[in-house]
Amino acid sequence: MDSSIILIFISLATFLILSVPIGIAIGLSVAVGIVFGDTLPSSFLIQKMFTSLDVFPLMAVPFFIMAGEIMQKGSMAQRLLEVSRALVGHITGGMAHISVLTSLFYGALSGSSPATVAAVGGIMVPSMVKEGYSRSFATAVNTSAGSLGVIIPPSVPLIIYGTTAGASVGDLFIAGIIPGLVIGVFLMLCSYVLARKYGYTGSGKRAPLREILVAFKNSISALMVPIIVLGGIYGGFTTPTEAGVIAVVYAFIVEGAILRTLSFEKIWLILRGTALTTSSIFLVVATATALGQILLFKNVPDMLVNVLLCMSDNKYVLIAIILIFLLIMGTFMDALANILILTPLLLPIATKLGMHPIHFGIVMIICASMGFLTPPVGVNLFVGCSIGKISIEKLSIAVIPFLITMFFALMLITFIPSISLWLPGIS
Repeated sequence: MDSSIILIFISLATFLILSVPIGIAIGLSVAVGIVFGDTLPSSFLIQKMFTSLDVFPLMAVPFFIMAGEIMQKGSMAQRLLEVSRALVGHITGGMAHISVLTSLFYGALSGSSPATVAAVGGIMVPSMVKEGYSRSFATAVNTSAGSLGVIIPPSVPLIIYGTTAGASVGDLFIAGIIPGLVIGVFLMLCSYVLARKYGYTGSGKRAPLREILVAFKNSISALMVPIIVLGGIYGGFTTPTEAGVIAVVYAFIVEGAILRTLSFEKIWLILRGTALTTSSIFLVVATATALGQILLFKNVPDMLVNVLLCMSDNKYVLIAIILIFLLIMGTFMDALANILILTPLLLPIATKLGMHPIHFGIVMIICASMGFLTPPVGVNLFVGCSIGKISIEKLSIAVIPFLITMFFALMLITFIPSISLWLPGIS
């Protein structure tokens, strides 16, 4: 491999070990490659960094982030919790199932994994501890379920992948629905098994139909968000960016004018949170684009293709190798950086192996979602520790059964493409 590429990756690894933020770490490693290695001219890379942000689908990112911020600061999470309680509260380990189901609902509102952990876990972890669940189990359930936030559409990582891979963001959104539900069911099965082992019972009393209908009635404003977003996109009425704008307006009207949960202080926090999150994402997009250009210039994708194809001629073995590689990289790198850097490298290999770009995108996002649960980068773990008041070591051990469960779900989704491709109608 070219010496400048080796230098870039050594410097990137060093910066990450030193806990430098991922966007800055990638930018600094590119700068090291420019100064000390034989790479593309800095003027060309800077131009590419700016043009990478001048993409219409990326405009959807700040809007979906803002919609998620509005709903996080409002009361929608609590209303969704009541629906979940009415539906699954009576099952063994009922509170755990409520957490997973609420995270599924909320993931369709926020598009963010850490936000889902914070919003749902902030309510559920103290409630579960009060009901007699161990603090580590309660935190692990909510931390793991929060990973559904980036799989269930709308999802910021899906937008980033679509932009990077040149794939339809609308098709990616639709394709993420069934895989998200599959993983949710797997997490509930895992919760059920562990609940029986530890003796965590449900309420034991199935909610009457009237109570379920009342819960749905009270939460209809929240449940309408994914219907409006996905219905508009797949019905051909809106682009993902326009759907993001509609989501913001709708959330603001519901939380501010109808439910009256937004104060001027909360609005300031919403705007501040949106600006900070968006700027950090766009910094990663810009710097990762520069790194991607260098990798393409040095023919790294072609080299990687040749290396993998030399390892085996069995496509299933090669796909398994790609999955393992994605999971390992997810432990060390931020999800967005993984998508931006690895998509140009791995997508050509995946398509040669017969994987549709939409299917590969869903698989890649699921791998990234598992990266939220693995140290040292695992963002969900740090959010969970803060909410559950437990150490990172205890939480890392407690999430292992859920990680194993998600891995089996990943295998199923990877090797049965129709799970992802059926709803978008892609063959």
